[in-house]
Amino acid sequence: MSWNSFGHLLQVTTWGESHGPSIGAIVDGCPPQIPLDEAWIQQWLDQRRPGQSARVSPRQEPDRVRILSGLFEGRTTGTPISLMIDNVDARPADYQANAPPRTGHADAAYQAKYGIRDYRGGGRSSARETAMRVAAGAIARLIVSDVTITAQLIEIGGETDRARWDAMLEKARNDGDSLGGVVECIADGVPAGWGAPVYAKLDAELAAACMGINAVKGVEIGEGFAAARRHGSENQEFAKASGIDGGISTGRPIRLRIAFKPTSSIGGTGRHDPCVAIRGAPVVEAMVALVLADQRLMHRAQCG
Repeated sequence: MSWNSFGHLLQVTTWGESHGPSIGAIVDGCPPQIPLDEAWIQQWLDQRRPGQSARVSPRQEPDRVRILSGLFEGRTTGTPISLMIDNVDARPADYQANAPPRTGHADAAYQAKYGIRDYRGGGRSSARETAMRVAAGAIARLIVSDVTITAQLIEIGGETDRARWDAMLEKARNDGDSLGGVVECIADGVPAGWGAPVYAKLDAELAAACMGINAVKGVEIGEGFAAARRHGSENQEFAKASGIDGGISTGRPIRLRIAFKPTSSIGGTGRHDPCVAIRGAPVVEAMVALVLADQRLMHRAQCG
């Protein structure tokens, strides 16, 4: 198994590399009769794409998505939905084939596992792949259209004061350095009953989905590690913040915080984000949407 697929009843398989000709995804298990067009997906991709400000990578990718299958007369058919985005600003020449593995990247790990690696910006391990997660997540949003999923950057480099972020990012860029960050995501409108005990807990599914995002090193559900520092009597009121009990949704808003490490690509060649967390919020939203859509379908399958 190469593990390029995600989900249970709603399954997403992504393909493509950072500096290859294109990237894509197949979304299988989407219910039929859902209105869908490329413009719906594009609005979410535009929130993630690079080249829009000095805060992010200067790579100029319009990320124009094409729907190749799974639609008829503007509605989903219940068959696999194929999505594709062309890479129009790839620069493989920025990377040397004989360069040693880069610190903090997947270069050495890929070489150890497969005996071969794509040196062009990390190839398959590049965050370029996350564009397809966002595209697939846009479809998942239609399955859980009554749920509001909102993520925002709440911390950069340990600083929560947004007024200081631009100066911090500029200094990091000028120093050939990078910063980490924290994204908070809230899913409101999730009904009680989604998820399952023991091996399919909703919080475990959400944590796994978010941990699978490039550069993510930590996920908190509700109060997370703060709860471990309290007495039980102190934590009773805070415990309501997670929106999940026993691995099953309670009907309250579900709150997650996701920690992104500093961009590993510092100095040298290539085009990189000084803080990957800035473009991480749309990816987090997409992964949460995919999990929740999958959970809705599984809940309906078991409980009607």
